[in-house]
Amino acid sequence: MALDILGITNAVVSHAMASGRFETVNGHEPKNAPSTGGLTAAVWSERVTPVRGSGLDSLSVLLVLNVRVFTSAVQEPADAIDPDMIAAVDDLCAAYTGDFTLGGLVRHVDLLGAYGQPLDIRAGYLQQDGVHFRVMTISLPVVVNDLWEEVA
Repeated sequence: MALDILGITNAVVSHAMASGRFETVNGHEPKNAPSTGGLTAAVWSERVTPVRGSGLDSLSVLLVLNVRVFTSAVQEPADAIDPDMIAAVDDLCAAYTGDFTLGGLVRHVDLLGAYGQPLDIRAGYLQQDGVHFRVMTISLPVVVNDLWEEVA
């Protein structure tokens, strides 16, 4: 079985697009500053690691995706920036919890970190192409069953 990274990434991108909160949703980590004035999201792979306690003849993996929400850090009213971003992140986390298997593509979203990385949101700032952004990055861990076959 091969890792359907494109299908999994597309499922995560689709949730962001369906929320209606983003002007743009990219399926990759942007190399340039987003050009929109509103919220932008980007999805990319962070890590793939074996899961302890996999099956006897195949290995399951933990795939950690980053879902980053961007907006300009210089906008008015400044007091609305974090509430808008948190509302968007809340929608995304509710979607990942509600679509626990991403449409059957994964065993489950590892919400509580049974295999190491829990669902997690970190806020911060990012300077890109001379533009200052407020960002919130969701670490989205998903478990993919029986990905690599063990052959003797």
